[in-house]
Amino acid sequence: MSSIRNDESSVEERVLAAAAACVLAVGVKRVTMTEIARRARMSRPTIYRRWSDTNGVLGALMTSRIAGVLDAIPGGGGRDREALVQRVVAVAEHLRNDDVVMSVLHDAPDFAMVYIAERLGTSQMILVDALAQAISAAQADGSVRQGDPQQLAAMCLLITQSTIQSAQMVEKLLDRDTLNAELARSLNGYLAP
Repeated sequence: MSSIRNDESSVEERVLAAAAACVLAVGVKRVTMTEIARRARMSRPTIYRRWSDTNGVLGALMTSRIAGVLDAIPGGGGRDREALVQRVVAVAEHLRNDDVVMSVLHDAPDFAMVYIAERLGTSQMILVDALAQAISAAQADGSVRQGDPQQLAAMCLLITQSTIQSAQMVEKLLDRDTLNAELARSLNGYLAP
């Protein structure tokens, strides 16, 4: 017997996969609930039971893609500042290479700007919380300066988020490897005791 939770999870996975396919096929601004439903092979009312509009689906998609990067780039290389910075740089590179995330950032600036300039989204809070835990562990071994881990994590988010958003703008000046090295240098300098 399948559980309701598994069915709900399956619906969400199908809808988010369909929304991602729509973003890549027609662009963020042209994604509709009708097209998402068609690609997910389900009715619009099924989707509307979970999300009230397309922006809700796109928000859930972005949360899934951004927060999901923590699973794609596991931490395990140590608990010191160097390991923490390496993971942040790897997460940033992963997100810069995510076609869906970058499409939303570049093709739907009004949608993205809410999470860039107005408020922290769910995915950003997940990243800040994970980073704060890593900072706290690195503070315990003395490799990260003292300070409130949440505040330090929020500042690291701002530095990294800016790098992700602006990487395309400076790609003639900073190739991939240089950008990663400079981001690491910035984070190391900020977090050093």
